[in-house]
Amino acid sequence: MASYNKVILMGNLTRDPQLSYLPSQTPVCEIGLAVNHRWRSQDGQQREEVCFIDARSFGKQAEVLNQYMRKGQPLLIEGRLQFDQWESQDGQKRSKHRVFIERFSFVGGGQQTGGPQNQGGGYAPAPPMQNQPAPPMGVSQAPPMNMAPPPPNVYDESGGEDIPF
Repeated sequence: MASYNKVILMGNLTRDPQLSYLPSQTPVCEIGLAVNHRWRSQDGQQREEVCFIDARSFGKQAEVLNQYMRKGQPLLIEGRLQFDQWESQDGQKRSKHRVFIERFSFVGGGQQTGGPQNQGGGYAPAPPMQNQPAPPMGVSQAPPMNMAPPPPNVYDESGGEDIPF
């Protein structure tokens, strides 16, 4: 039997990333993502529904997310859906679905932190710093510390159902 588990989401962080470490010293970053769905009802009213998703990243990606992302900033994530089960302190069985992040991409201008765009996940290489050549294709470079803030985001969130892809 064939199976396929792929999730692609874009939304805004609902809280600051929470970085912790496994006993093996592997970084783990927990984030919350709010994904909005907008539509117009039959009577012409603009409607909106928000879906809140928890996601988790490991390793270098976890450190990059923790360093550059803050509550309210947009993020595109790609990963797989994972089902977690545990027992609470009061003995009740708990469970929830979360996204295991395999790749991510910064979205928007990044004005709040001055962080780089499109680093950490690999959807596209970061734009080169001024007066420096771009790295060869497939080569990842560390985010520079003196990078100027990227240009403002030109995406219009005024509503409607047009999706640019």
